[in-house]
Amino acid sequence: MFVAGVDEAGRGPLVGSVVAAAVILDPNNPIEGLNDSKKLTEKKREKLFLEIQEKALAWSIAEATHAEIDEFNILQATFLAMRRAVETLKIQPEKVIIDGNQIPKGIEIDCEAIIGGDATHAEISAASILAKVTRDHQMKALDLEYPDFGFAKHKGYPTKAHFEAIALHGVIDQHRRSYAPIKKALGL
Repeated sequence: MFVAGVDEAGRGPLVGSVVAAAVILDPNNPIEGLNDSKKLTEKKREKLFLEIQEKALAWSIAEATHAEIDEFNILQATFLAMRRAVETLKIQPEKVIIDGNQIPKGIEIDCEAIIGGDATHAEISAASILAKVTRDHQMKALDLEYPDFGFAKHKGYPTKAHFEAIALHGVIDQHRRSYAPIKKALGL
């Protein structure tokens, strides 16, 4: 039975997309060291990112943009990214396991939500790594475009440095305008 693990990265940041990934692992080609992406070093995540893409039976990375987050809210945008990731797998899974406590509407496959699944199920761990590394790469690219904001360092999270950059340089197009700190910065 093909089981796809699904996880996301980027719900908490004030800027950019929320990224989701879906992964169907190959039981005949195991990947050592899979774990919740937050428990791995950046170097280890980068190595596993490539290994997952090489060894998995199928994998997909999708996102919902900052504009979609503002339009639908972060939870619904996260679910949209997850649906997109599942729908674009080259192999259709018979079951989907998702990190968290809710199942996205619209996935027409048997789904199970597993709290802490990114640390206990290899498929979800792999999805967690693909999503986190992709999101981190997006923040590094945004950092090159807007070097005064420090996105490569804080990844868009609401840190003191990020708030100071917003105060000095204003809000950029990729900021999530539905988030309270960005609304406040815009005087809304």
